[in-house]
Amino acid sequence: MTLFGIAGWSGSGKTTLLARLIPALVARGLTVSTIKHAHHAFDIDTPGKDSHTHRMAGATEVLVGSAARYALIHELRGAREPTLEELAARLAPVDLVLVEGFKKEGHRKLEVWRASVGKPPLWADDPSVVAVASDGPVPGCPLPVLPLDDVEAIAAFVAAAAGLRPRAA
Repeated sequence: MTLFGIAGWSGSGKTTLLARLIPALVARGLTVSTIKHAHHAFDIDTPGKDSHTHRMAGATEVLVGSAARYALIHELRGAREPTLEELAARLAPVDLVLVEGFKKEGHRKLEVWRASVGKPPLWADDPSVVAVASDGPVPGCPLPVLPLDDVEAIAAFVAAAAGLRPRAA
């Protein structure tokens, strides 16, 4: 399983790019999963639902399953945050795992950068950034710079950088 990151500051367009990039990669015949880092205590469970009641009662894990999908909720209960590698090991095998966030980890990344966000580029201090996708020029950038609106070029770059060849869908 290959990890490839989409990193950038809040408001740069990471999620919007991923929403367009995933179908472009799937259209190339690749299987894709994602891992998203959240900076705060998020909750996908709803008070009043049985699963929430189980969790609040002290269950370490609650798995909710149906004919359409399943979700596993694991409470850390004070344990350390799992590493990116530990989280990835919990996924079913796929060709590519796209990682949103985890910008301080050492996996290869495409930086989404917009001058309008007003933040410095990550590539200047992060050797794991291998290219930048931007809506304009990226002054001084020695890396490949891809147009942020050219999802096909970005998909081709990500697949190649991950060592994946397109196959029949």
